[in-house]
Amino acid sequence: MPAAPFPTREEIDREQAAKLRVLLTEAVPRSPFWSAKLAGVDLSTVHTAADLTRLPLCTKQELVDDQAANPPFGTVLTKPAAAYNRIHQTSGTTGEPLRWLDDADSWAWFGRCWEEIYRLAGVTAEDRLFFPFSFGPFIGFWAAFDGASRAGRFTIAGGGMSSEGRLRLISTVTPTVVGCTPTYALRLAEVAEATGYDLAGCSVRKLFVAGEPGGAIPEVRDRIEEAWGATVFDQWGMTELGSVTAVAEGDRDAIYVLDREFVAEILDPETQQPVAPGEAGELVVTNLGRLASPLIRYRTGDLVRRSAGPSPIGLPYTRLEGGILARLDDMVTIRGNNVFPSAVDAVLRTLDGVAEYRVTVTTARAMPHLRIEIEPAEGLAPAALLPRVHKAVKERLNFTAEIVPAAAGALPRFEMKGRRWVRG
Repeated sequence: MPAAPFPTREEIDREQAAKLRVLLTEAVPRSPFWSAKLAGVDLSTVHTAADLTRLPLCTKQELVDDQAANPPFGTVLTKPAAAYNRIHQTSGTTGEPLRWLDDADSWAWFGRCWEEIYRLAGVTAEDRLFFPFSFGPFIGFWAAFDGASRAGRFTIAGGGMSSEGRLRLISTVTPTVVGCTPTYALRLAEVAEATGYDLAGCSVRKLFVAGEPGGAIPEVRDRIEEAWGATVFDQWGMTELGSVTAVAEGDRDAIYVLDREFVAEILDPETQQPVAPGEAGELVVTNLGRLASPLIRYRTGDLVRRSAGPSPIGLPYTRLEGGILARLDDMVTIRGNNVFPSAVDAVLRTLDGVAEYRVTVTTARAMPHLRIEIEPAEGLAPAALLPRVHKAVKERLNFTAEIVPAAAGALPRFEMKGRRWVRG
């Protein structure tokens, strides 16, 4: 656990309340979107995070509709467009991409969130941070890179390079920390193995993975750590919300909400009422410092579980057991079993010999059907692997999937978010 002292829970609650008042009294009146959405609410009655239940929930579809009606940036903004200096865009994985703006103050706040993430993970001034991803409009690791740079850390940009080139750069510059998606961490491991590069013996001792749930899936996390000989730290956020959570050194089984900058609620997705600690529910987030483009009670669509007991390392932040458990809109019911992509990923990543896979969801006899294409590792015959995959899926997930082989190199590799589930 980081040596620097953390505030008490009481101090965090007071800080949340103070920032919430600024958000509601200064930012909201300047945003046409929020002024209209909260027009029927007496904001003077909202004093603490607990009072947020008096405000309506906000969905991504509302933001998409707002940008469609008021292109290109919508009406969430609290300042004239000329005041903003950064634009990012969501990946569009779950629907129409959102364009999101930040001014200098909001972007600096984003960077401070990452400073806290690094502190929780025990990153020091001696560390060198390498970001092997293409710096495009997807926010990805932009904030992680910029936050590290603003804090005076040694930062290395790895955009516009091949995977082989990035491995050579790791050998030359010897970074100790890498930030990428779980998919790309595994891709670099695959390339390292194919080229004879000793990845486990390289300089990297920590990996920050984000953009996908892989870092919170023990089977995926273990596979990355074994390949790299380094510790994986999961991080979760959203382009429109900010960098909301992180894994803390000494507690690999949870992610912590940065409660000084966000208010997290966990609600029953059907009743929209709070669930008890220890019960799973939808994560709903209010960001407190991104005043140029704020979000209030934003439904993330992600399933989480708040710890019923205290943090095992004494942190005062909200602890979410197992990280992001699943996306609610990704669930498929197969013969009575609720199946999430993370569950399939967890099964396949335990099997040696699976180089890559793709799942196609179709309808057969009016019932959902899963077809899983498996690309065997180099030199491994499909006949030696596919029966093991079939057996593992049936034993672990309680249904039979169609398992078919894919030719070597036939399935796509991903640098950013892996898109392995296809609707047929």
